[in-house]
Amino acid sequence: MRLLARISVTILAVVGLGALVAGAIFIAGGISARSQPGRMETFAARRLRSFGIPRAANQRKNPTAPTPANLQEGMAHFADHCAVCHGNDGSGDTDMGRGLYPRPPDLRKEATRTLSDGALLFIIENGVRLTGMPGLGSGTRESEVASWHLVQFIRHLPSITDQELEEMQRMNPKSPDEWRQEEEERRFLSGENETTTPPGKARGGHR
Repeated sequence: MRLLARISVTILAVVGLGALVAGAIFIAGGISARSQPGRMETFAARRLRSFGIPRAANQRKNPTAPTPANLQEGMAHFADHCAVCHGNDGSGDTDMGRGLYPRPPDLRKEATRTLSDGALLFIIENGVRLTGMPGLGSGTRESEVASWHLVQFIRHLPSITDQELEEMQRMNPKSPDEWRQEEEERRFLSGENETTTPPGKARGGHR
């Protein structure tokens, strides 16, 4: 009983110390999302994330075949849903990504490559609390298959080609202004515009 009490006290002390450290970090950094976690906070967050993934989920293997068609599906899904934060190349170096706390991880690096297929699927489907990572799963079979294709594509990111990156740029969601600009360019090149004003030029602009 004494040993159990000592263990309990030790655990409570460690948890209390961790809470004090976290509080001190928060007070020092304030609520700004522009600062980034230090090494200790990053290490602790990754450990907590690993503990938060159920063992059964972590041990799952990707059941979808690594075919070019499935990789293409994963690439299209990534370009449409993930690239706004992670970038087409998985670096996380985007306007949105740089404004998040913590910043999206570089998916090409070891910290992601060493995660199991099941761990990647769990993160994609369920998201990660206190980060900008949303849960993309809907609980359907179709959603899970799409997430498995994403796992395949994430594995492919370290060897992605320039041609694939160009293809992904065409798949990325566009703002209304980008759609308008693209349509103007299409009409100008096809000769549909009555005016010869090049696309993107302001009509009746500043004097």
